Amino acid sequence: MLVKRFADAQPYDAPNHWGVTGLRLQGFEDGGPENQWVGYSQFLPGGGAGPDATPFEKIYVVLDGEMTVTVDGADTVLGPMDSCTIPPGEVRKIENRSNHVCKMLVVIPYPTGEQP
Repeated sequence: MLVKRFADAQPYDAPNHWGVTGLRLQGFEDGGPENQWVGYSQFLPGGGAGPDATPFEKIYVVLDGEMTVTVDGADTVLGPMDSCTIPPGEVRKIENRSNHVCKMLVVIPYPTGEQP
């Protein structure tokens, strides 16, 4: 078992993101998960990401606040404890359109060749 304390989580920068602070909770370390990593993102009002797509799926879980996810021109608002899966290759844009911070977990497989 690998325990990582929140106080020890390290920030990371995600490409094509703005108004967000990301912390890596699990992944990319010895003894950590072998298939995916888990991030904790705090999006300020107006913060977001995209539009873009990745060659691997992503899972978003909103813990607090709300996040608007746009796919094919359709907006879906996720609230606390709502989640979604973004399939590989699907173009998405996410944006915090509220006046509150959106706190979200992100689960992403390791890119090919980057497993620990």
